[in-house]
Amino acid sequence: MAVTIKDVAKAANVAPSTVSRVIADSPRISEETKRKVRKVMEELGYHPNMIARSLANQSSKAIGIIFPNSGNTAFQNPFFSEVLRGISEGVSEKHYILQFTTGRTEEEILQDVKKMVFGRVVDGMILLYSKLGDSVMKFLKEQNFPFVLVGKPFEDSEVITHVDNDNISAAKEGTEYLIRLGHRKIGFIGGDIGFMVTRNRLEGYRRALAEAGIPVNEKYLIHEEFLLEGGKEAVKELMLLDDPPTALLVIDDIMALGVLKTLSELGKKVPEDISVVSFNNVLFAELAQPPLTSVDINIFTLGIEAVKHLIQKIENPKEPVKRIIIPHRLIVRKSCQAVGR
Repeated sequence: MAVTIKDVAKAANVAPSTVSRVIADSPRISEETKRKVRKVMEELGYHPNMIARSLANQSSKAIGIIFPNSGNTAFQNPFFSEVLRGISEGVSEKHYILQFTTGRTEEEILQDVKKMVFGRVVDGMILLYSKLGDSVMKFLKEQNFPFVLVGKPFEDSEVITHVDNDNISAAKEGTEYLIRLGHRKIGFIGGDIGFMVTRNRLEGYRRALAEAGIPVNEKYLIHEEFLLEGGKEAVKELMLLDDPPTALLVIDDIMALGVLKTLSELGKKVPEDISVVSFNNVLFAELAQPPLTSVDINIFTLGIEAVKHLIQKIENPKEPVKRIIIPHRLIVRKSCQAVGR
């Protein structure tokens, strides 16, 4: 026979209403009582009927996760699996579940989002990207639907809660590191210029060169997809130049992995022939050959902070708009070398 709230209340020596409030994580209940009741729930194997609770509370207890493209493509980039790990950590203690978009085009993604919103499938959404002219963000703003952005908005940043790094500063630091090593011919391999992260990191690169008195060579600026193949195609183009760069700033580790593979195929040694600085510091950055110097942007923390502030907005519609900046740091490994060394 299934364990009920009354069974838990009797075993914990509290009222059934207290058990209900513990399940809802009510601030009216002390942490000591919550621990005691949760321990009894675990011992008895009691699991709340979240569907029934959601109907009673007019809440789905679900959060929608919006990718920039289809989930299959997104998961080729470890950034998304790591940010989802942070989001999952953040939702577990609040007993929310996650729903994902599966559309392959912007229109399909928008239709997924509309179904979630109008069908009351989710209570709020997290956008894992910031894109110029994004129809999804426009729709969510029009509906006044709770959402948090991972990234910096192109506009209306004062009315959109967002969690981001200082990507201009991060790219500037990565470029300055290469300049300190004596490099003046520094290439930039970025993603889609329609994404804010690409624009911000390009701006940081440009600022570092300007402050060092190094003119920007527009031929050194290449934009491809945030995928392994994108890095391969970009570096091929750069190495065919009459005067190719001696160093590269690559704005994503998976692109950098493609860069390393292609450079090896072209007979170029890293860092002896060309230095590489990357971004995100995912696991394979350390496992790459050579290990990649990479800017650690604390992806896991981006996920935790995004879901934390979304749940605050869901539970308190008057929660103020916030701009949360997650710190970064350059992790120096073996993919860079001083010029002439």
